[in-house]
Amino acid sequence: MTKTNKSTPAAPERILTEEEILAMDDKDYMNPAQMAFFKAKLQALEKELLKNAGETTEHLRETVLVPDPADRATIEEEHALELRTRDRERKLLKKVQQSIVAIDGGDYGWCEETGEPIGIPRLIARPTATLSLEAQQRRELKQKLYGD
Repeated sequence: MTKTNKSTPAAPERILTEEEILAMDDKDYMNPAQMAFFKAKLQALEKELLKNAGETTEHLRETVLVPDPADRATIEEEHALELRTRDRERKLLKKVQQSIVAIDGGDYGWCEETGEPIGIPRLIARPTATLSLEAQQRRELKQKLYGD
């Protein structure tokens, strides 16, 4: 199977379930219903990540001064952990937004290295995947052998 559809997918009347998407035939790969399913999934993830970022900002503004150095250190460590988590989420948000753009452009679901299908099960598990499982394994092996 090779990538052929470059048109913007039309949104179906209702979003299918994960089970319905998995039950589809291989010839239906990245049809409008599947594109709509993944776009809805990615948009929900984007909304959640943006909400978390807003909550972190509010939480960090609510800093309370405590006289005990141990309590102060605990609060600072919690803030540092929260900031690291939000940094990872910021990077994920960028990937989510790139995936949404790929859906709109008709390129979503295809390996950026080989042009082969990434696969529905992999996309369900990791909606921001840009490589097929085989291409990802090759990339990770190369990184392991030669470093970044």
